[in-house]
Amino acid sequence: MTQFIKTILSYSIIFLFAFPGFGQSTYVPQGDKSSHFIERLEILLQSNPDLNVFTAKPLTRKTIVEVAEMADSLHKFYPYDEYYHLSKTDQSNLRELLMNNTEWVRGSKEDFKSKHPLFNTFYKTKANFFEVNEKDFFLALNPVLQQQQSYESGNNERVFLNSKGFTLRGLIGPHLGFSTYVTDNQERGPSFFQQRVTATGFPAVPGAGYYKPFKRTAFDYFDARGYITFDLWKYFNVQFGYDKNFIGDGYRSLLLSDYSAPYLFLKINTRIWKLNYEDIFMELISQHQLGDYQYPKKYAVVHHLSFNAAKWLNVGLYDNVVFSRADYFDFSYLNPIIFLVAAQQENGSPDKTTVGLDFKANIGHATQVYGQLLINEFVLHEVLHYSNGWWGNKQGLQLGIKYIDAFNVKNFDLQFEGNVVRPYTYSHNDTVSNYSHYNQPLAHPLGSNFEEFIAIARYQPVYKWNIEAKLIYYKQGLDSGGENLGNNIFLDYTTRPRDYGFKIGSGVPATCVNLSAVVSWEAKENLFIDLSAMYRTYKVSAAIPTTTSSTTLTIGLRMNMFRRQYDY
Repeated sequence: MTQFIKTILSYSIIFLFAFPGFGQSTYVPQGDKSSHFIERLEILLQSNPDLNVFTAKPLTRKTIVEVAEMADSLHKFYPYDEYYHLSKTDQSNLRELLMNNTEWVRGSKEDFKSKHPLFNTFYKTKANFFEVNEKDFFLALNPVLQQQQSYESGNNERVFLNSKGFTLRGLIGPHLGFSTYVTDNQERGPSFFQQRVTATGFPAVPGAGYYKPFKRTAFDYFDARGYITFDLWKYFNVQFGYDKNFIGDGYRSLLLSDYSAPYLFLKINTRIWKLNYEDIFMELISQHQLGDYQYPKKYAVVHHLSFNAAKWLNVGLYDNVVFSRADYFDFSYLNPIIFLVAAQQENGSPDKTTVGLDFKANIGHATQVYGQLLINEFVLHEVLHYSNGWWGNKQGLQLGIKYIDAFNVKNFDLQFEGNVVRPYTYSHNDTVSNYSHYNQPLAHPLGSNFEEFIAIARYQPVYKWNIEAKLIYYKQGLDSGGENLGNNIFLDYTTRPRDYGFKIGSGVPATCVNLSAVVSWEAKENLFIDLSAMYRTYKVSAAIPTTTSSTTLTIGLRMNMFRRQYDY
């Protein structure tokens, strides 16, 4: 057991038994079906502090139930108010959200019970295969399944995904919550997905950790996550486990995303007044090859402060550090308050630090504008002389807008987002402290040196049916002739060929268009049938230009699981 794990466990045990609990809660999992409905509620309610202050994801089940119950009350008190009126589809989504988080519902739960439970033991409630809901103890156990079969043009091999497992969550008394999610997966994705596994020289299946080859060109891997959570006093919540986190309000995040594999972390969330402050202490896996006997460790610390500056406006401050020590964990970074850049300088500036800003503004109960600014290095003189293209200007910018019930069409929602990241932004002067985990970026999937545009249309014409169309376009500068031009975050930035002349897209231009559409039908509670189509074209404008295009048609069945996507 590493020193980091021993230290975190010691803190966790001390905290757990030293203070009384105040209604701990597990978290809404990645890709949960309620995620978009929660976004809608945030915009519709506009000034709800429980949602506005939270930019870090995932949210607790307790929070989303409280928000849903408030939305339900406002709808009933003001049934003709356009700002608080919920469509019939939204009302059904709200009821479904409560049904799937019944441990926090205060009202009647009779409607959540099944009429014909299996052997009077299983599916006694509509949402859970096996549920126990007693005083001081709650338990929900569910199977997890996803089967996808695809046809990809120009690919003679079968494209498929086979996932099966279980998820378990529970509460013990007023002190402890726990959750686990385990799946066994066999996957052969589209051709570009298979190429992505080895594209950087450090093999990794996107979103997964350790894997083994399967049927020559497919992959076999476990996805195992779990955590415990408990409250300290009234204002502090602690989560310790192995999972993913996300900071931001967009489709992508330039600060911390859920793209990479799960990792070990301790998260302390402080909520008081108009403030929400989050500390995440992470143990990560550094760059490695699949056959290595023991994978090297590194560490990261993230701070994020979110502030409701107005009822409709939230602003945030962010910083992080990534570091590695040969024989110890650097305790100077364990302080949950200190500005990490200052601590890093006190250590002699050996580590990777970034800072950032984020915001979201809910306008007119129909629109949300959001954004992020990431700064790894900033020299005003060089920024003002942008045409010089100094390599050290390492920044990223995101701007986006969400528009719900677009053009007065109920449950028709639009989202537009732009992301730009300069060369070398997530790299470091060694090959260890870059912003990555398990050979995958911790932020944007493309790494650095790109500009991207995303457009998403979502429509729920009736309850149980969802339609989504998505366009992703990006342009990226690729390395050329063995030179490090700033797109590959795993390369040491001291190997750059020069100091000036770098702009977004420097190198060999590569452009991609990924157009996809999916229709989902929820046949039974948490059981979905998905039909999807994706067209992707990728062009590299090298001395000898190359263009690859493919169309992929997929039919899928999934239960209690997020839909696997290939969105890059």
